[in-house]
Amino acid sequence: MPVLDLLDLSAACPPNTAWMGLDLGEQTIGVATSDTSRMIASPLELVRKSKFTQDAEQLFRLMAHRKVSGLVIGLPVNMDGTEGPRAQSCRAFARNLIRLRDIPIAFWDERLSTSAVERFLIDELDLSRKRRAGVVDRTAAAWILQGALDRVRDQATWA
Repeated sequence: MPVLDLLDLSAACPPNTAWMGLDLGEQTIGVATSDTSRMIASPLELVRKSKFTQDAEQLFRLMAHRKVSGLVIGLPVNMDGTEGPRAQSCRAFARNLIRLRDIPIAFWDERLSTSAVERFLIDELDLSRKRRAGVVDRTAAAWILQGALDRVRDQATWA
């Protein structure tokens, strides 16, 4: 299965199943899940990167445990809309996941998601730098997933 357009992800997934959002960092993967109605995204876990196959197996275990039917991966697009090395790395990660398991995957433009989450954690929750370090990536994954869920729901409303 190729990587899908976000608006095609719903059709590729069974109804009443959750989606998982990923924020792929250099050393960690932030993980979030939605509820089965795909209305609300919640931070779930932080995966410390090791070897790709081990990371993939950990993600597959989380997907099975949560009965997740599709993935939304944050794509770090540059501010001018171009894709740099980090975006290409995310695309390669998705292609490699699909090679291991045929799962529906879509990307969501994650521009400024981490900085928005950082501002929220500082301004609204007053978390220290040390406390933010353990929360920001999985919260960014939830931010990414929530944006995708909102976009799909908005599209369905206007269709």
